[in-house]
Amino acid sequence: MATTEVAWAHALAEWLLAGTVPRRWRHSLGVAACAKRLAPVVGVQAPLLEAAAVLHDIGYAPSLVDTGFHPLDGARHLRDAYTVDQHVTRLVANHSFALLEAEERGLRSELADEFPLLGDPLLVDALVYCDMTTTPNGERTTSRARVDEILRRYGEDGIVGRFIRRAEPLIHESVDRIEAAATEAGAAL
Repeated sequence: MATTEVAWAHALAEWLLAGTVPRRWRHSLGVAACAKRLAPVVGVQAPLLEAAAVLHDIGYAPSLVDTGFHPLDGARHLRDAYTVDQHVTRLVANHSFALLEAEERGLRSELADEFPLLGDPLLVDALVYCDMTTTPNGERTTSRARVDEILRRYGEDGIVGRFIRRAEPLIHESVDRIEAAATEAGAAL
């Protein structure tokens, strides 16, 4: 993936989110900034990570809502409307343990069949790290504070609350792996 494709991803995300869901746009910018910091950790795959990071929440754009499940809606748009690297599309579809939330929504088969999990655990963990250490306003946070914020915003008993409780240990494990990889690579997070 070239620099021009990363710039295109930023422009698309801005076009879809900035005017309609500006808080999601700020979050997406923060997630993309985090992805840039992880470049020493993911190496040549850094552009893929940054593109997926800035695009991960485009499914919240009102014009894209179909199922109401933003990872699936966003990934379908990328697949159907554009020629986007399948790794980016699959990262968007499966970001932050989306299969667990898809299961809560009765959409697991659709998500898994259309967008199989990416076979690169480092990229998957890196996107989890970036998403789950960035606040809705695009600021840095810890994964524990982020999970708590999600639970406060959505409640414990709803679909998102049930999902995030199931995903919580996996989220923290991903964050721990990326922090260890960053330390090993000498990358400042």
